[in-house]
Amino acid sequence: MIIKIVKKVIFAIVIIYSLDLIIKNFDIFVPLNLITISIVSILGFPGLITLALSFFFLI
Repeated sequence: MIIKIVKKVIFAIVIIYSLDLIIKNFDIFVPLNLITISIVSILGFPGLITLALSFFFLI
């Protein structure tokens, strides 16, 4: 159970960092903090897309 949660958190960190590297050219910055990691860990890719779009429309 704990190993599954740790895997999801590590996967979320890697995915957020990868997304940040990709969309850096568009001047969009997705911070790597506890809230964004939690959202992506729980929701997965839909959460990641929602975060990217929310930061795009907020800036």
